[in-house]
Amino acid sequence: MRCMSFSTLALLFAMIHASAGQSTPKSPGLEDPPWVKDMAAKPLVYSVPGMDKVKVKRDLAYKRAGSRELKADVYRAANLPRNQKLPAIIFIHGGFLPSNLRTEPKDWRIFADYGRLVAASGFVGVTFNHRLYDNWASVEDSTSDLKEVIAYVRNNADSLGVDKDRIALWAFSGGGPLLSLAIREPQPYIRCIVSYYAVLDLMNEESRGGLSDETLRKYSPLQQLEASNGSMAPIFIASMGHDHPKIRESVDRFVPAALGKNVTVTLSNDPQGHHGFDIEDDTEASRAVIRETMEFVKSQMAARGVLHGELMPFLDLLTRQ
Repeated sequence: MRCMSFSTLALLFAMIHASAGQSTPKSPGLEDPPWVKDMAAKPLVYSVPGMDKVKVKRDLAYKRAGSRELKADVYRAANLPRNQKLPAIIFIHGGFLPSNLRTEPKDWRIFADYGRLVAASGFVGVTFNHRLYDNWASVEDSTSDLKEVIAYVRNNADSLGVDKDRIALWAFSGGGPLLSLAIREPQPYIRCIVSYYAVLDLMNEESRGGLSDETLRKYSPLQQLEASNGSMAPIFIASMGHDHPKIRESVDRFVPAALGKNVTVTLSNDPQGHHGFDIEDDTEASRAVIRETMEFVKSQMAARGVLHGELMPFLDLLTRQ
């Protein structure tokens, strides 16, 4: 029997966890539920040459939360000049997740593949673990984690080979509300945003974990957009026709609001696509969405500087003049 898709699990995990966790000690040993074992092994449906020639700096501790270290992996193409600085793409995983996972999201195949994909495409890929546990009450901790991993990447830009003034945020599923940070506190170094089957409004969510309406508004991308002056970074939204209804509804509300604020919006809609299309739907339509996303990010990053792959022809042209 086929395991449940990420669509159901990403948004309804709180209910699953509640029923499964009733007989589980509060601090059990590390373990992976069956759905994590299934999902963590699934590869990205898209690849490019050079993904097998990428260097990875693993388990970089970017933050300590109590007794726990939160870690990130950084992907960069091999054989680059030591001092070459590339734009960074920070991948924001979804939830809700159990807090005692043995295999945390940055070690799942999908995020390793994305790290390698963008590294082979002229960027630095950053995957990291954040604390989106149990219900939306944890969105405050998770957003704090995102803020700190951005600071870590920028503060260590020289050793990581990152252009600290060119960063993209790429969120998945339940990671969407973390994008509220980039809307509420827009920064010039956040050059663009990508939303993949992501929750873009929290006001109609049921797993609020006791959060007040005021707090939900603070961490809802739509609510923060409506309260803003429209200065958010350009955004690419991948919407799937067979996604969870609440996610589609949040996208349907967010897009016209963004256009009304004169935000640059690129919407890619696959009528036959599912939540987690990039590992669930091995179709040309899925690959086309990922290609389109990469072109979007490249165009937003290229406004300043020259991307890897374009650098050498650019230098050759200068030396010939």
